[in-house]
Amino acid sequence: MAEPGFWDRPDEAQRTVARLKQARRTVDEWTRCDAALRPLEELLDLAESESDEGLVADVARELDGVAREIGELETRSLLSGEHDALGAIVNIHPGAGGTESQDWAEMLMRMYQRWGERHGFRVTVLDYQQGEEAGIKDATLEIDGAYAYGYLKAESGVHRLVRISPYDANARRHTSFASVSVLPVLDDTIKVEVRPEDLKIDTFRAGGAGGQHVNKTESAVRITHLPTGLVVQSQAERSQHRNKDAAMKILMSRLFVHFEAQKRQQTEALAGPKKDIDFGSQIRSYVMQPYTMVNDHRTETKIGDVHAVLDGEIDPFIDAWLKHKDRA
Repeated sequence: MAEPGFWDRPDEAQRTVARLKQARRTVDEWTRCDAALRPLEELLDLAESESDEGLVADVARELDGVAREIGELETRSLLSGEHDALGAIVNIHPGAGGTESQDWAEMLMRMYQRWGERHGFRVTVLDYQQGEEAGIKDATLEIDGAYAYGYLKAESGVHRLVRISPYDANARRHTSFASVSVLPVLDDTIKVEVRPEDLKIDTFRAGGAGGQHVNKTESAVRITHLPTGLVVQSQAERSQHRNKDAAMKILMSRLFVHFEAQKRQQTEALAGPKKDIDFGSQIRSYVMQPYTMVNDHRTETKIGDVHAVLDGEIDPFIDAWLKHKDRA
């Protein structure tokens, strides 16, 4: 960075500085784990020499904690994509099936909110369109944290739920589908050129829950990018200005993926393949009846505790997918 001319190309310089910060953070975390192991080794020798079972148990707990941190770092080492370190925009959309699928989409929304909270990430609802009876017609989350996109890009695809429907008076088993699309949140190092004349901005009254305010003011915002036909909207906030900012953030990420796909001639590079929201296209199945099991069809990773998964414990699936991709 001290070399003459380094800052002559500011965009490239910013990307280099960002990569350097990421590398330094990773080295610091490995160094901290290594430093934590050294005193534990001495304590373990002491505990064994004095047959102190209590101290052995304490050391074992500390080792488990360090092992988890090392496991997380090993998984992160697989995040070598150019944009993996960025935050993520997660869109959840129900498939055909009305209330049942809309309820399933809202369950997935909560799952990703809980996952973000578990990792200490900031989760913001950018758009939320409530269903008529229950669930959601569409929702978009921003999950802000280091490597959120790198982890969550594994979630792009169709998710399938099998359960006894709470909306069926005859208590029959139903199958529901919802799609998940994950985009990177653009930072200052990524530029997408958008001309004001290429945007059509409409305001309208937000629908669904939200009290009387949403029905009296045109706070919701819809933005259409005329050259590509991409349409985004936000109605999660009461402020039209904040909804416009959220819609622009979604649009910029979608445009970035669109232009990258054009440039690389492969739509699967960042957002994953587009599939019909129906049988045969799911990446993961969540079965609640007649047994409980979550099965990722890409890696055959299976977890029996479906409720824990729906409470945000999806890291085993993410880890298995990243390792699978690394071997491919």
